[in-house]
Amino acid sequence: MDPEGFSGPSEKIVKPLTPEALAAFNAIQDRAGVIYISRIPPGMRPSKIRHIMSAHGEVGRVYLQQEDAKRAYLRRKYTSTKKAHFTEGWVEFKDKKVARAIAGMLNAQPIGGKKGTRWRDDIWTMKYLPKFKWNMLTEQVAHEAAIHAAKLRVELSQSKAEQQEYLKNVELARVLDKRAERKREKGEEFQPKLINDHPRKKRLPDEEEESGRLKRLRTSGGELESVLSSIF
Repeated sequence: MDPEGFSGPSEKIVKPLTPEALAAFNAIQDRAGVIYISRIPPGMRPSKIRHIMSAHGEVGRVYLQQEDAKRAYLRRKYTSTKKAHFTEGWVEFKDKKVARAIAGMLNAQPIGGKKGTRWRDDIWTMKYLPKFKWNMLTEQVAHEAAIHAAKLRVELSQSKAEQQEYLKNVELARVLDKRAERKREKGEEFQPKLINDHPRKKRLPDEEEESGRLKRLRTSGGELESVLSSIF
């Protein structure tokens, strides 16, 4: 998960869990409920979401997804706003009943607050996610990050192959120019032999490996993506 978009409890567990503590932890996770927020008002950060939601119930973890990298680049380039923007978010409540009630109460309602507050007139768009647990979110985020990294490696491999082909053509053109110049000096006509049917380009080993890895990632994450798509 992106650390900038995450806001969790301040307590940190630094010692191994005993079987009893592990059972208690699993029971806490079973009682927890998650709310999905489909739109985050511009400029609102995870700490602010936590502060607002804490007024309605005990909050566990909060995660906000940052906007697309390309969109963020254009926004920073053409606007004065340089801070990260977030597009959607997930809020975990310690009690699923409280989470369900809050989602029904706040959905399609103004955020409110004191007069003159930046987000006073913005509207909440949220939904309670039944049977959805925090570990499902972390697995989905990790899966998407792995797919993105694999795509980048494939694109870099293809770009390297194209660059090598371009340099090869440049060198070939230089050699042909020299031959043509020598022919002209001798008064002869130079006619280069053109080969129209090139053999099919063989994929590089790195490219084949990354392509196979990308296919495996998509296959392994298909079941999780189907679950999330049915929820959202």
